[in-house]
Amino acid sequence: MTAYRRFRHVIRVGPVQVATYNDDRGREKHTTACTAPGCGFSGDYEDRAAAELAAHTHRCTA
Repeated sequence: MTAYRRFRHVIRVGPVQVATYNDDRGREKHTTACTAPGCGFSGDYEDRAAAELAAHTHRCTA
């Protein structure tokens, strides 16, 4: 079974998007993902501040 995630509170910091979702256990998680072609940067974080910090400090190599 595939995971269905509904993202909310989506913001964009340069090429990186930050969003909030609930995981399969109902806990709130935050994710970042770079949308530049060929970059592949992404990460899941416990709090929103860490996700936004990662988005602000990401330097895309693609």
